[in-house]
Amino acid sequence: MNLCKRVMPVLLLAGLASLPAATFAQDTQGAKQDMKDAGQSTKDAAKDTGHATKKTAKKAGHKTKTTAKKTTHKAANKTQEGAEKVQDKTQ
Repeated sequence: MNLCKRVMPVLLLAGLASLPAATFAQDTQGAKQDMKDAGQSTKDAAKDTGHATKKTAKKAGHKTKTTAKKTTHKAANKTQEGAEKVQDKTQ
C-alpha cells in the first residue's frame, strides 16, 4: 500500500506533464497548402513513373535488337554451312 501511494502520484504527474506537448504539437499548415503539397507529390510521382517507363522501354528495345542480331547471324552462319556442304557434294 505504501508503494502504491508513492508510485501513483509520480505516474499521474508524468502523464500530466506529457499532456501539453501532445495537445500543442499541431500542424500549422492550412488546407490550401496541404492541397498544393498533394499536387506536387502527384506530379513528382508521375515524373518518376515516366522516367522508369522510358528506361525500361529502352532496355527492352536494346535487348530485342541484340537478340535479333544474334539470331540473324546464327541463322546466316548455319545457311552458309549448309550451302558449303551442298557445294562440296556437287564437286
